[in-house]
Amino acid sequence: MRGNIFHNLRNAWIATFFALLFSLAVAASQHHVRDTALTTCRPASFVPSENDTSVPRRFGFLLYRATDPLDFLGPSEVLFTLGRLAHVDFYYIVAESFVIVSTELVPPATKAYNSTIWTSVAPTHTYDDPPIDLDALVVPGGPGARAPSNVTLDLCGTRPNLKYFVNVYTGTVIAAEAGLLDGRRATTNRAAWLTATAAGPSTTWVGDEKWVVDGNVWTSSGVAAGIDAMVTFIARFWGEQLIARTLQLMADIPTRSTALCHVAERDLQVAINSIAIH
Repeated sequence: MRGNIFHNLRNAWIATFFALLFSLAVAASQHHVRDTALTTCRPASFVPSENDTSVPRRFGFLLYRATDPLDFLGPSEVLFTLGRLAHVDFYYIVAESFVIVSTELVPPATKAYNSTIWTSVAPTHTYDDPPIDLDALVVPGGPGARAPSNVTLDLCGTRPNLKYFVNVYTGTVIAAEAGLLDGRRATTNRAAWLTATAAGPSTTWVGDEKWVVDGNVWTSSGVAAGIDAMVTFIARFWGEQLIARTLQLMADIPTRSTALCHVAERDLQVAINSIAIH
């Protein structure tokens, strides 16, 4: 008897919790859409064909020493999960060589506790041999973004064929130094606000948004906000059905639905129920 009561109370708490998150997400979704050219998602019934060239499929991730891991692994996870439902390619790019890239911070001041917490990534391409026909370049942040190399700046500033730039956290420092944010609205991490905004004096910096879209440039604020920005990006171009299924596979509580312009409530509720049940 006690077991049944506990089970029912637990299920009721879970349902209430997710309902609250969903209501907050719906309310917040009215606040985050900033770019008038991208205020609507695809129709609810839209599912892109394999030959649809209007859908971004090829993503590059710029890597460098002392990148924050979640800045690239978070958006990568969204694309990885989407890739289980549709064709997607993504690549890890470094400017200098094929040397393994570490997220290890530069000593001595940043290694005061001698922790071994670093992630290492094998790049797939270099600046001299970049992927062909990338649709979007994701620029992560981290301590290393505050002293980007000339080659890194060149990579960001001389890619006229790129359709979109997605900047995460202090990746906006690199984008600003490269001139990508000149005359645009953008956001960045509040903890590094002075450093980041100083890199883009002609940028209109927005401090109260998790992400901002201006034309083909997307910027996000905190580290985890890169996930929100990528979910936003996918929702805008890939449609409601695929992003709802992606969120469900990720078991991601749809607070991320703040990123969606008009994702069907029914589809998101199905995702919420699935998470609660399992």
